[in-house]
Formats: sequence, structure tokens, C-alpha cells
Amino acid sequence: MNSFFSSTRERRLWTALLIVLLAIYATLAHAPAIAAMLRERVDLTAAMFMASLVTLVTISILFVRTRPGRAELAVGVGIVIVYVMAWLRIGVATPEERTHLFEYSLVAALVHEALLERRENGRRVPAPAILALVISVLLGWLDEGIQSLLPNRVYDPVDVLFNALAATIIIGARWILAFVRRWARARRSSA
Repeated sequence: MNSFFSSTRERRLWTALLIVLLAIYATLAHAPAIAAMLRERVDLTAAMFMASLVTLVTISILFVRTRPGRAELAVGVGIVIVYVMAWLRIGVATPEERTHLFEYSLVAALVHEALLERRENGRRVPAPAILALVISVLLGWLDEGIQSLLPNRVYDPVDVLFNALAATIIIGARWILAFVRRWARARRSSA
């Protein structure tokens, strides 16, 4: 009997995604209180900035299977710069809204990696990057839909855009990194 999952790794990735989503959705009702508590104790902007960087490092550790070369490291530095610039340029956003950048980056990275794992194991996955983006945006939209049902929370289309931006950045970055990795391998093999 065939399993729904193509491998143990794919099952673990989907399970990790479920845990991340449950953590995000479970804190929706309490997010304002948590943010107020953090604001009293620490600089929330600095804490969220550090959380974003930790997420990027986590993503790179979890999803990089081979030792990166110079070109890949250069792209990685560029990706971090894009995140930092996105973080800084979202000046109208509150620190709480900026959390979408790291939350939905992690969501999108997990979805994308699970779809790639599924495809690598012989299952049909058309356009994994686009499919991962669509799934991630829908999960972010669900986040806002849940908030619209909660007291003291509202549906905010700007947050949907933040979620989509985070998913687009990480999936685009992962696609660029894969392209650079293939280019570097081809270059090494032809030399």
C-alpha cells in the first residue's frame, strides 16, 4: 500500500509546517498581549529583527544539503541583505506586523522544500515554486480570516500582502540559489 508521503523526510517537513502553523494560529488571539508584554521588557523591533535573522539561519541550515560554494555564499549574503532592506523599508508597519516576514518565510520554505522532496521522489508536482507560493499565500490569508473571527482582532489586507511578500522573497531566493548551484556545478564540470 502506497503512503501519501513520498518519504520520511517529506512527512517530517509537512509535520514541521503543521507545528509552525499551529503555533502561529494559536497565538493570534493573544498576539497583542504578547507584543505588549515584550514591549515592556525588551526592544520589540530588535527582538523581531533577531528572530528574522534566526529564521533565515534556520532555513539555510535545514534546507541546504551541500556545502555552498563562493557563488552560493554571495547569493546567500544578497538574500540576507534583501531581508534586512525589506525589514527596514516596511517603516509604516508595527513590529508585530513585521513578524509576518519571518513567520511566513518559514512557512513558505517548509512548503517549498516539502514539494521539492515530493518531486525528487518521483511524485508529480507541477511548478513547485509557484505551487508553494500559492499554498503559502492561502495559509497567510487563512491567518487573516481567523483573525477576523476573533474579538479585538481585524482582517487586514496589508497583512495578507506582508505574508505574500515574505513567501515571495524566500521562494524567489531559494529558486535563485538553486539556479546558482546548478550553474556553479555545470561550470565546475566543464572546467
